[in-house]
Amino acid sequence: MATFTNQAVLSYNGITTSSNVATGEIVEVLSASKDVLSSEYGTGDTVAYVINIVNSGNTPFTALTVTDDLGAYTYQPDTGAERTLYPLTYVDGSIRCYQNGVEQAAPAVTQTGGIRISGIGVPAGGGTTLVYQARTNEFADPQINGEITNTAVVGGAEVATPITVTETIAARRAPYLTILKSISPRQVAENGQVTYTFDIQNLSNTAATEEDNVQITDTFEPILSGIRVTYNGAALSDTNYTYNETTGEFSTNAGALTVPAASFTRNPATGAWNGIPGGAVLTVTGII
Repeated sequence: MATFTNQAVLSYNGITTSSNVATGEIVEVLSASKDVLSSEYGTGDTVAYVINIVNSGNTPFTALTVTDDLGAYTYQPDTGAERTLYPLTYVDGSIRCYQNGVEQAAPAVTQTGGIRISGIGVPAGGGTTLVYQARTNEFADPQINGEITNTAVVGGAEVATPITVTETIAARRAPYLTILKSISPRQVAENGQVTYTFDIQNLSNTAATEEDNVQITDTFEPILSGIRVTYNGAALSDTNYTYNETTGEFSTNAGALTVPAASFTRNPATGAWNGIPGGAVLTVTGII
């Protein structure tokens, strides 16, 4: 609660006298909170933030501003001065504004490293909600202990004491797998041999283990006969997969495949992170 003081001076017939010091308090009627709609992030993910501003007073606010630092932090490169890095990039045009649940015209957003949202009104006895999106970029720490702490400040000429709200989101701590299938050769003679290759990549800081029940299923058309299966260059035991030569249905057993975590390096000059996916390769070779 902010306090203020005031003292008057009385003058008459060349005489001056001062009054007592009157002290008052400004009752703060504005409050704010900030939330994020996802609990974890990965590189290139879009994250939605929500700021709620509540006015418990009898007078509306008409010209508030909100600044958001987009997770700014300092980084010391291998040479030169410290620099400020921003692990989030505002998604242009994503801002939405609601007063008492009713959508309003979008406020102006200025990008200055972070962002500044201006011209925000909050009705008396009501609330305003701002929703906007930001995308993680190469300065977001992808490691298993990585996190982004995002700070916003609600202020303006009508606010006695600016309100600071923060939200922290952690780097994803679970496998994030992709799969690419290829065939060799592309042109196969009748009764010829063909190899299907399944390239699995893990973009996350966490390995996929047996407990994650990684499984590949496929139906080969044309049906293959006499198949041979390898995993990371070694023969995969037929106890780790099933194949039906009548239907062409193939499946590895849940948990038979594991995929290592990605590895990450950082550019010492710029502070940008670079990820090298963890990988595993399954091949199935047979006669068409």
